[in-house]
Amino acid sequence: MSIDPNDHAAVQTRLWDQVEKKRIGMLGLVGQAHQHFQPMTAFLDRSDNTLWFFAYRDSDLAEMVGAASEEAMFVFQDDGLYACVGGKLELDADRARMDRYWSPVVAAWYPEGKDDPRLTLIRMRCEDAQVWIVEAGPARFGWEIAKSNASHERPDLGSQTRLDLH
Repeated sequence: MSIDPNDHAAVQTRLWDQVEKKRIGMLGLVGQAHQHFQPMTAFLDRSDNTLWFFAYRDSDLAEMVGAASEEAMFVFQDDGLYACVGGKLELDADRARMDRYWSPVVAAWYPEGKDDPRLTLIRMRCEDAQVWIVEAGPARFGWEIAKSNASHERPDLGSQTRLDLH
């Protein structure tokens, strides 16, 4: 189903639907020396466009976030959607959220359980996103590449949309 790139609500819905379905992306701070993005599991609160991530307080990422809010990016890809979500990270040991998002998959990564004093959540207050939606299967991709090479015009494989998530 094709999404109009000017329909920001539809693009945002597709982004959040796919984040909720897949959950895994790369999270990292922006502007930090030698800080590589790392795979993290995202839990979405649509009511305020916030992503939540479990972490140990003494992990590299959590230590860099500390008590101050830090600029970050969450890079996500799934099923023809590519996105880079920008926002601010903060530590927040919200026990009710830990209970809500806790699962056997999360427990596998944190074997001491929800009562581990090292466990915290990282909250990402999402501010904006750049979203690319590729609407081309293999046949259309081949056609667009051949057409582009013959016409010297760029292939039409999808759309790009910038979202304001405030």
